[in-house]
Parts: sequence; C-alpha cells; structure tokens
Amino acid sequence: MTDPVLAFVLIISVVFALIAVRFFKTLDSDLWEVWHTPLAAGLASGIVLRLIGTAAPVAIGIVLTLAALYVRLTGRETEPIDGMLLGAASGAAGALALVIHSETECRTLAECLIAGAVTGYGTTFASFHVTDKLRRALIDAATAAAAIVLAYVPHFIRDDRTTAIAVVVLIPLIGIITVFQQYADIRAELSHEASLGFINDFDVRRTAHPFRRLGSGGWADRRAHREFVRLANKIALRKRQQRNRPDEIARLYQVEIIKLRMQIQEMSKIDRDVVSASASSEVPSDTMARSK
Repeated sequence: MTDPVLAFVLIISVVFALIAVRFFKTLDSDLWEVWHTPLAAGLASGIVLRLIGTAAPVAIGIVLTLAALYVRLTGRETEPIDGMLLGAASGAAGALALVIHSETECRTLAECLIAGAVTGYGTTFASFHVTDKLRRALIDAATAAAAIVLAYVPHFIRDDRTTAIAVVVLIPLIGIITVFQQYADIRAELSHEASLGFINDFDVRRTAHPFRRLGSGGWADRRAHREFVRLANKIALRKRQQRNRPDEIARLYQVEIIKLRMQIQEMSKIDRDVVSASASSEVPSDTMARSK
C-alpha cells in the first residue's frame, strides 16, 4: 500500500474511531449536530493551508487553533476530552486537503492529528475551567504553542507510516481511557443525586458504568434508558462546571440542573409504570383460572 492510499485509509479510520469513542462516552447519537462543525472547520483549515502553500507545523498549529476556537464558539458545548476528540477530527479533515500531492503524506497526517487534538483539548479546557477572558486568551495562546511544538515530533521519527498509525490508535485510546477514569467522579455525582431522591439507587451504577449503561439497564425501552443516561450524565457535568463559575453563571447552571432532574424523574416514573403494567398483563386473572 502506497503512502497516499495509507494516509486516506487512516483518515477515514480515525474519523470513524473518534465518532465511536465519543458515542461510547456520551451515548449521543445526533451525529450531524455534533460533528459537522469540527469536520467543516478542519477541511476549511486544510484548504487554507493548501492555498497559502505550506504544511509546516507552525502553520498547522496556528490554523487549527483558530479552527478549534471557531468550534468552541459555534459548536456544542463540551468538556476537554470531547474537545480533544472533535479537534482530532478537525485535524483529520484538514489533512484530507493536505495529503493530496504531498511528499510526506503520513507525516502530515500525524502532524494534523496531534495539533488538532491538542488545540481541541486546550481551547475547551480554557472554556470549561476558566472564566476570566484574559486568562482564557493566555491559555489559548499557550495551546497554539503546545500544538506547534508537539506537531514537530513526527519530524524526529524516521518511520512516517508507523508514526501515523500510532497517532491514529493513540488518540481514540486516550478517549476510552478517560471514560473509565471519569467513572468514579460520575458515580459520585449521581450517588449524591440518589441521596437527594432524584435518581433511584439501582440506576446509579447502571447509568455511570461505561459498559452497563450501554444496555437497557432494566428499563422497558432501551432508547429511553440511553436518553436517561445522557441526561443524568449531563447533570453530573453541570454540577462539575458549576463549581468553577461565578455566582451568576452558577445560578443559571442550577436552573438547568433542576430542569434536568425533573426530566429524569418523569422518565423514571413512566418506565416504572410501563414495567408494572407489563408485569400485571402477564399474570393470569382469577376469571381465567376458574374457567380452566
């Protein structure tokens, strides 16, 4: 397999892997709303780099940082690890325009993926944890610098193919590892919700655990359970965000948390009613017993 063909195969593979990892993390099936902005921003970045005639790590880092800032402003609000996945997707889309007629296809792909992941993580981290605009701008600038430095790493590795394959595997793997690392925090937040009476105790682990939440969780409707999981995890996310915000913004998050609590309570009640009705319909009536 030639380098150009391998590069295109890796681009397609990493995009699908990133989508799968984010779905595994969030159970959010609205792919178009989540992914069209970072992919379009990344492709536009690649076209810009192609037009200005350079694919140097400095240019890649700066342009993909601007793309990440655009995604942060116009895309769906995310936490840092989600930002990393979306940023890597931007990098992959940008590489699509750069590997054409390139002499270092696999190296360019690795540079774009690394820079995209770093810029996506850094800019989202600044939005997630920092409220002061000046500090956020400084973090964004530091993110661009870090993306440039790390994008130079493939230049010092002689085997471009191995480097590209390693990066394609490593970025989704980091996303999966983070899902399991967050399990304890999410479970703690949901356990607190259960202690307040907003979630049933038996739903906590089935909602927080990365594998248990993929099933029906004892619910009558698997899709309803996945929506319940998504909303419950959003409550946990908002509670973490709330601690890093000024009082005015924290109150807005609290209003959203209250609305989400009402939603999951209603969903849980409907499911219990459905399960109860289903169980009742399976029990033979006294009339039927007498007729026999």
